Amino acid sequence: MPSPFGGLVFSADDPDTLLIAGNAGNPTGAIFAVPITRGLDGRITGFAGPGIPIASAPRNDGGLCYGPDGVLFYSRYNSNYVGQIKPGSAQADREIDLTALGFSASVGAIAFVPAGFPGEGRFKVFPYNSGRWHDAVVAPDGDGTFDISGPLTDISLGGGPEGIVYIESGAPLFTAPSVLISEYNLGGIAAYEVDSNGDPVANTRRVFLSGLVGVEGGTRDPVTGDFLFSTYGGGNHVLLVTGFDSDCDANYNADCTVNTQDVLAFLNDWVAGRPEADFNHDGAVNTLDVLAFLNAWATGC
Repeated sequence: MPSPFGGLVFSADDPDTLLIAGNAGNPTGAIFAVPITRGLDGRITGFAGPGIPIASAPRNDGGLCYGPDGVLFYSRYNSNYVGQIKPGSAQADREIDLTALGFSASVGAIAFVPAGFPGEGRFKVFPYNSGRWHDAVVAPDGDGTFDISGPLTDISLGGGPEGIVYIESGAPLFTAPSVLISEYNLGGIAAYEVDSNGDPVANTRRVFLSGLVGVEGGTRDPVTGDFLFSTYGGGNHVLLVTGFDSDCDANYNADCTVNTQDVLAFLNDWVAGRPEADFNHDGAVNTLDVLAFLNAWATGC
């Protein structure tokens, strides 16, 4: 991987592939696909091979996320542009000038509010220079990419933002839906509770991590719920923080919530005879595992 690193996100097609923006801030910037390895508990243990360039992304910064229809959005610094890459494309299919739309400059962090959170699907733009958080919406433009509205909010937070990651209510230490924000200028990561629109509430800020150098983009592991963030300089690392998933066997899909999605995930593994479905750990996948899982699921643990 060519450093420095920019944003990162897991591939929409493969949870064992991490997409990382390399050569961040440079004209030769690109997005690389990096295979990862996992332990028996599903947690990431390392990288399985070198990064393979999949798309050019000049001047990429800390923002890298999927929008509707699998379109990959990335931020460009310091031109204050957002690039959009359609599935299968090797370069930006559209670039949008945020300054012309009325956004403050220049964009560092961007994110779409995930499903299940307040403000689900809305587009958030958080410029590095201004430190002012903006809400927006996107709409199809007829060419497989998306128009972006002008800014609908303007919230002063500061910090030199580069990454935005949403954390669900009920995760350990989080009693309300929240965001983690990579604060490059302050050398740390801050947590904010969010309002009904998915925007951070300024007076709820608390320090989540401190003493960092070059903290950049962030993402969540779709398998375990772990938090990952990159560093621009500061060793050019990808760091992983665990502890967001509750210690709960019935939370089978590790999304920090016990619901019908866990039942479906378990039954899919059980029907396929996968070893993960050996819920009672007796070395066999059979009806006893179904009974053990349903007992745990019924009690929520």
